[in-house]
Amino acid sequence: MEILQLTDLTKTFGGYTAVDAVTLSVGRGEIFGFLGPNGAGKTTTIKMIAGLLQPDRGEITINGHLMRRLPLRCKADTGYIPDRPWLFEKLTGSEFLAFIASLYGQKSETFAPEAERYLQMFDLTAWRDHLIESYSHGMRQKLIMTSVLMLNQPLLVIDEPMVGLDPKSARIVKELLKQRAAAGTTIFLSTHSLEIAEELCQRIAIIINGRIRIVGDMEALRREAGQAASGLEDIFLALTGAWELQHIIKALQE
Repeated sequence: MEILQLTDLTKTFGGYTAVDAVTLSVGRGEIFGFLGPNGAGKTTTIKMIAGLLQPDRGEITINGHLMRRLPLRCKADTGYIPDRPWLFEKLTGSEFLAFIASLYGQKSETFAPEAERYLQMFDLTAWRDHLIESYSHGMRQKLIMTSVLMLNQPLLVIDEPMVGLDPKSARIVKELLKQRAAAGTTIFLSTHSLEIAEELCQRIAIIINGRIRIVGDMEALRREAGQAASGLEDIFLALTGAWELQHIIKALQE
């Protein structure tokens, strides 16, 4: 079953088309990578999926519901982790989690055990009653991760999940995403870390200048990029026209 469908999704800002007729679908339990250079349209697409921006044209369907008809239903089914999370700094960690749960109509007995599990996993238990303004960047990232993972929504939309995380926490996040996908959660993942994308994603879409360049698994991407491309880094450089980087690196090494 397809949990996320984008059909002819388009967004313009003035005379600039940031997302241009993007069409793709993501199935239940799939970790789907969404890659592209800076300014390619990734964050604009993600914000439309999360319901933060309205498309100028096209449809977004989440878990069988059209965003334009049932926006609250779609948002309730979607967990969104932005690359730069904004938190209420005058709340404690526990208060913030309770606030997020209340937005989704969850009572304490429903979310508290899951929240406690992730607080312990991310070494945040001792900080739960401290104001968020005292948290480091990495701690804030782990708190926003906890606030989303505790809700068990069918779709997770994640923009740069490892920003600010230490190696232990980054490894925990990767394992959690694998477990969630195995249990049926759909994960739409945008990252500049090609290593993470290659490790986690069953399929990958590459977007360039607002348009989808290709969608497929590693074998499909490799065939499109040519035999010279082996790993995802080589494939990405080939498909985004950035092979000149290799010449720059070679020149620096000479």
